[in-house]
Amino acid sequence: MTQPLGILLRHGDHEAAHYALVLATGAAAVGRDVTLFATNGGCRLFLATAPLVEEAREALLESRGVAGIAPLMEAARELGIRLIACEAGLKAEGLAAASLAPGVEVAGVITFLAAIGAGQVISL
Repeated sequence: MTQPLGILLRHGDHEAAHYALVLATGAAAVGRDVTLFATNGGCRLFLATAPLVEEAREALLESRGVAGIAPLMEAARELGIRLIACEAGLKAEGLAAASLAPGVEVAGVITFLAAIGAGQVISL
């Protein structure tokens, strides 16, 4: 049995969000249970309006043959990655839970840590 992987996304820029999804989908593809927990600016990744997909870096990555946020988010859902937006992080950024994409949970850090247990945590 493999250790669960928790990814803590603290930054809302495209680069951090993109690589959080690269790590999450890669780990899930090799059979690890993955929880992606976004807080503060990182919550932008989970917005229903998908603002990061509209950034120039998304098109640049795709033009270079690198999967962008949109296909990685689709893969994350297909692979069963647990997506959690931090309740306090949403409040800190002035974001409403209703603005999140379907399937994103709202919970606190205790829920995140309980999901990971003694597993590995990566922070971006």
